[in-house]
Amino acid sequence: MSVFNLPKKGDKVKIMSYKHNGHVHRIWDETLVLHCQEDYLIGGNHETLVTESSGKSWRTKGSAIVYFSTKHWFNVIALLYERGTEYYCNIATPAGWDGEALTYIDYDLDLSVKSDGSVTLLDEDEFTLHQRQMNYPKPILSLIDNGVRELRQWITEQKGLFNQNELEKWSHDYQHLFKEN
Repeated sequence: MSVFNLPKKGDKVKIMSYKHNGHVHRIWDETLVLHCQEDYLIGGNHETLVTESSGKSWRTKGSAIVYFSTKHWFNVIALLYERGTEYYCNIATPAGWDGEALTYIDYDLDLSVKSDGSVTLLDEDEFTLHQRQMNYPKPILSLIDNGVRELRQWITEQKGLFNQNELEKWSHDYQHLFKEN
């Protein structure tokens, strides 16, 4: 992320996901910034409006804490449910900041982590199809593979939002800021 005009704690930002061909994939209308520095952003949202590339819109269920990095080929969404936390993680380019929105390219593969700790790699068929259609270059494929491996390591080692104490801290911060806004 460019250090110029980075969002600050309490700012509301859009999140824009693109595909490899440059087309918009999905837009999250509003995420509240909890922490932002040059190499990562932590945010939170609650029932935020999501618009698909087709124009169809829907709202997320409940609250989520999100992690985006300028270094890692994944992002993490911690879904805060009554039954326990679940995670939805996108394999994607490191995030960028264009002055108005957090941006990244989604590379189809996702990891789901259920509240019982089970981990599932999702959308392998979509990845294979898009890899052929959009001609993902070999260096990108290598970065995607490394992103999946690193993300699995984070899950195993309980790094970042996968660490319960860290997640609780950001969740508490979000609840406090959400009430103020």
